[in-house]
Amino acid sequence: MRPAAAATIESVIYLDHAATSPLRPEAREAMLPFLDGHFGNPSGLYSLGRQAQAAVDTARATVAECLGARPTEVLFTSGGTESINAAMLGIAYAMRRAGAGNHIITTAIEHHAGLHVAQHLEELGFEVTQLGCDGSGRISIEEFRRALRPGTVLASVMLANNEVGTVQPIAAVSGVLREFAGQASHRVLLHTDAVQAPAWLPIDVEELGVDALSLSSHKFGGPKGSGVLYLRRSTPFMPLLHGGGQEMQKRAGTENVAGIAGAAAALEASTRGLGERQRTVRELRDRLRDGILERVPGSQVNGCQVNCVPNNLNISFDGVESDVLVRLLDERGIAVSSGSACSNSTWEPSHVLMAMGVPIRRAVGSIRFSLGEETTGGDIAQVLDVLPGEVAAARAESALPV
Repeated sequence: MRPAAAATIESVIYLDHAATSPLRPEAREAMLPFLDGHFGNPSGLYSLGRQAQAAVDTARATVAECLGARPTEVLFTSGGTESINAAMLGIAYAMRRAGAGNHIITTAIEHHAGLHVAQHLEELGFEVTQLGCDGSGRISIEEFRRALRPGTVLASVMLANNEVGTVQPIAAVSGVLREFAGQASHRVLLHTDAVQAPAWLPIDVEELGVDALSLSSHKFGGPKGSGVLYLRRSTPFMPLLHGGGQEMQKRAGTENVAGIAGAAAALEASTRGLGERQRTVRELRDRLRDGILERVPGSQVNGCQVNCVPNNLNISFDGVESDVLVRLLDERGIAVSSGSACSNSTWEPSHVLMAMGVPIRRAVGSIRFSLGEETTGGDIAQVLDVLPGEVAAARAESALPV
């Protein structure tokens, strides 16, 4: 094994943008003033504090415009995990306190941030229905409709899956909830984890019809440690964090001004040139997919390649343990993932692939390639040159039969 070297985006073919993305120049520029001279606390009444508060207000307006929302509906958090937790727990607690019910609908293919919140809510006495999916990773609208009942208070369905990229029919789910509202005594709130969507899909909260939407800045070129929670006005909500009453009394804690400024700038930049970005990256992804299937025997695509984000490619390699192949590719300067970046410390088959019905022997050999704006045709060509040999080496090292 070659010794580890200091890696930079220039020295690595980076194909793990679903895990994190390089900081956009626009985000860096927006952050710099608040990392140095403009260090004030937004709660301060003096000029440094007012400068910081003005920056937060400007960022809030920018994010609202990107999402088709009102500025008062945008909250800043520490990232996607907090945004998902706050949305699900805050709405569920508020609805149960109002006597509306304690039933929640979610799916088996959510990010662990959503799955574990649902499990926690069950421990607190909520009833949770977990919907399955088809072989492409897409839920059934009819199954969703059948899961609704008088005590349902919240549905949480992710927009784009982080492992296979499948896009869920959120607008159709919202339509079902509008129909159901005519039969129920209360509204069923809809939350979507949209963490994987910016830079690849248009996001408009009105078109989606959601009441809450979660984002994570570092997935679209912003800084880590900064997130967004859209919360439609009048949505019942109990804050998780209590203290100074920041974020319109919904999320206490001194604001991360630099992170907020960077997140807003990155989100705005990610909306520009969306159509061209989709076409370019989809063509590269398809070139990578077709090349792998042609050159590597025993390879198979997981998930849909049409109704999905254009940068995601999940492929299983027979007879391979995915962590072995990830390591071998890393030694060749190629960064990929063995599934969700948040679960790489444990050797378990992807819960998403298992829910899709992928056989376990194939699931444990799955690799996620997620491309970015800086990915080039040369990168794809180099990966296709290297990959067949490294798959053969991984098969020789792995304990699984081909």
